[in-house]
Amino acid sequence: MADVHGVDVRGLEVDAAGRTDRAIARSLLEAVGIGAEAIDDGAEAVLAATSAAYEPPDLTAKVAPGMVAVLEALAARPEAFRFSLVTGNYERVARRKLAAAGLERFFPQGQGGFGSDAEARDELPGVARERAGPPPWPRERTVVVGDTPRDIACARADGVRVVAVTTGAYDAAGLIEADAVAEEGPGLEAALLAMAGEA
Repeated sequence: MADVHGVDVRGLEVDAAGRTDRAIARSLLEAVGIGAEAIDDGAEAVLAATSAAYEPPDLTAKVAPGMVAVLEALAARPEAFRFSLVTGNYERVARRKLAAAGLERFFPQGQGGFGSDAEARDELPGVARERAGPPPWPRERTVVVGDTPRDIACARADGVRVVAVTTGAYDAAGLIEADAVAEEGPGLEAALLAMAGEA
């Protein structure tokens, strides 16, 4: 944002949990007086500059306990499960985060919905389902997994089910609107297997 708009947004705090990078950038820029038209005109330049600049550290220690085992178990059943990212991060940022966390092998290129696709988080499950086709991946076979109320809301907006995990800032009470809430990896795996119609 400094490169594109010549402003300093460091130290500003905005509500970021579950929002897209585009939406977060808009809130920060509005907070320093940048108008809506200038924000829109510079959105692609901000995306490009952010994507080029982002270099994550080793993120393996940030992976929630048990999640690699869950991904491995579900990936071993491609007839039942297909992974696709739905994240507010710009795609290049998300891919770099996955690589730094050692998880990129689970999420193929060409799949997912990202903050670089839309500013509104609610649009991203539909983008991901479209890319999982053609035809678009069916809603009845789609489950969003997330850890914020906005993740739940984006699933509801697309008419798909959602499992919430308490790996972020919200506890089970804060995620009660999900179809299921899991507190750890095995709980997530069990919830997804149940939704797939298995015991």
